[in-house]
Amino acid sequence: MWPFLEKAICGIIRTTTQPIFAEYIGKYQIKAIEFDELSLGTLPPTVCGMKVLETNEKELVMEQVIKWAGNPKIVLTLHVLSLKIKVQLVDLQIFATPRITLRPLVPTLPCFAKIVVSLMEKPHVDFGIAISGGDVMSIPGLYRFVQETIKKQVASLYLWPQTLEIPILDESTVAIKKPVGILHVNVVRAIKLLKMDLLGASDPYVKLSLTGDKLPAKKTTIKRKNLNPEWNEKFKIVVKDPQSQVLQLQVYDWDKVGAHDKLGMQLVPLKLLKPYENKEFTLDLLKDTNINETPNKKFRGKIVVDMTFVPFKEDSMKFGGSSEQYVRKDSGVDSVSDDEVQEGAGLLSIVVQEADEVEGEHHSNPYAVVTFRGEKKRTKMMKKTRQPRWNEEFQFMLEEPPLHEKIHIEVMSKRKNFSFLSKESLGHVEINLSDVVYNGRINDKYHLINSRNGLIHVEIRWKVV
Repeated sequence: MWPFLEKAICGIIRTTTQPIFAEYIGKYQIKAIEFDELSLGTLPPTVCGMKVLETNEKELVMEQVIKWAGNPKIVLTLHVLSLKIKVQLVDLQIFATPRITLRPLVPTLPCFAKIVVSLMEKPHVDFGIAISGGDVMSIPGLYRFVQETIKKQVASLYLWPQTLEIPILDESTVAIKKPVGILHVNVVRAIKLLKMDLLGASDPYVKLSLTGDKLPAKKTTIKRKNLNPEWNEKFKIVVKDPQSQVLQLQVYDWDKVGAHDKLGMQLVPLKLLKPYENKEFTLDLLKDTNINETPNKKFRGKIVVDMTFVPFKEDSMKFGGSSEQYVRKDSGVDSVSDDEVQEGAGLLSIVVQEADEVEGEHHSNPYAVVTFRGEKKRTKMMKKTRQPRWNEEFQFMLEEPPLHEKIHIEVMSKRKNFSFLSKESLGHVEINLSDVVYNGRINDKYHLINSRNGLIHVEIRWKVV
């Protein structure tokens, strides 16, 4: 790959040195600085060693030791007054320790979206400078001055945490969409619904769901024998993409026996809503979403809903909101101080990634049970493994930050067939949520209590609306 890398690196050198050269134009009678020749030669660098670093993020991090003693041809031309001075780099040798990160890892070839390169320490660069056949680096003190100047210039560009990012895939097409806000829906009433029962009435209820969401649909209560039901029931639904997602409203007639009859449905695109603005819709119910339905379609009644989209505070600027922002740290994690905890409602999101070295005495079919405020949610069961990978997300909508609360996660194992010892615990952990409230996110591995070597990997996020 060296012939191709060589050309790509030369292109980067030209673009990064242009502003550096520009600083010297006009100084010391210099009119222009340009490359007369720029080639890194035919001898590639040697990778002398490499280690892979383990992180809790979806990324592959490699640190390498690279040595290069090549045969480059690098000639600069300096236009000083009316003279052209050619400066050539000779005997160039470089010793560097770059960190190369492939992230984020995605299920689309080549399985990472970008390459991030940075230097873990200042590179060692050794070379000579020849002007008109003479080596000026032999001048006392000049060699060390030039060495330090080059190290500082390279370090200012790519020394950690400065990075060079090379995009590989369009992240918008491969990234998993994360929640950006909450949709508040009030199902107010329905008007003149169809009569489905023999006695001339219906037992209606409404199911609400968002397209592109795998979570179970939310339901109103059932109003017995009522064609003009009043609900005034409020729901909160997590939104991931307000430009493309659509709220589905389906009205059913409850039946004690058999399938429930569908009275009608309607769709509301979220892009019709402005952030923070309450909007009421009175919608004609349709049999289905077929746009070719005949104009003299059967009247199925109306449904009245009012809706408000409230973005999370950290996402509000994307939607034209004007809320205060979290402080951005160098680590890239949003955080607040003890005195600046964001009050108000929000979304607590728990992603149970995987576990390691979980083993039962009688069987190992692990699944995880997440318990918060008495509500339990569980992952799917993985059969006959000690390293289960779930990668399942659970969401809790709260009215205030869970500042002094804990979440309990227990790994269980269950036999498929019924027996006296059908269930057993493989270990548990309790996670204090104060760190999540202060930092916005934690992503860590925890040792399971009552397990010999068991670990569980959990990511928790708190977003305020």
